[in-house]
Amino acid sequence: MRKIIIAGNWKLNLTEKEAVDLVTKLRSEFVDCSSVDIVICPVFTELSTIRDLLVDIDNIKLGAQNLYWEDFGAFTGEISAPMLKDYDVAYVIIGHSERRQYFGETNLTVNKKVKAALKHGLIPIVCVGEVLQEREGNKTFEVIRKQCEESLKGFTVEEMEDIIIAYEPVWAIGTGKTATPAQAQEVHKFIRGILAQMYGADVSSKVRIQYGGSVKPENAAELMSQEDIDGALVGGASLKHDSFSKIVKNCCGLKK
Repeated sequence: MRKIIIAGNWKLNLTEKEAVDLVTKLRSEFVDCSSVDIVICPVFTELSTIRDLLVDIDNIKLGAQNLYWEDFGAFTGEISAPMLKDYDVAYVIIGHSERRQYFGETNLTVNKKVKAALKHGLIPIVCVGEVLQEREGNKTFEVIRKQCEESLKGFTVEEMEDIIIAYEPVWAIGTGKTATPAQAQEVHKFIRGILAQMYGADVSSKVRIQYGGSVKPENAAELMSQEDIDGALVGGASLKHDSFSKIVKNCCGLKK
């Protein structure tokens, strides 16, 4: 059975005061929630503050938005897995479309970062997805296959079971456009099929695959009700208490 996981990716948003206010409200509201895994991914400068707010609560975990594949060295501006572990980070987003688009992330670097995360006990949330031109050119499955096969190669069965995949159609991120539940399910099923080819049907049935792309309270439950959609990577709607909490509530009780 795959438990729904809702992760909020704050991107480059929220001051420390705003972050504290949001997390304080969320923790009081979901202190007893156990049917959905909740993850908060703030900017690096707020990891310490958010960690302290979550120190005595088990069902809201801390996530990071990126990491580097080396543990230490002359890599100005980067952060490593051991450093994230110091702040009790449990999850890390890897290969988000914005990292690929603006910072030169490739399937190769994604693979190296996933290996670094697993080495230090972090759970990777590995992002894949097509841009609008690829969708309109009927290249969605070609792009997704290449991203999955190259980003997820070389792991053991046990390691693969710990990896979360986030399908994010780039054309739906921050645009207000959302893949229909049927469109999203089609790609999620395709990804699960790739995993079965790479690691076997048993592993494929256990891996959680999130959807990311303008997830809102109004569409969350219908998306999560699809057979192969096991959660959401939420962007803009995770920045406000009302919208993020409604997304979580609308997904409570939905298990695969």
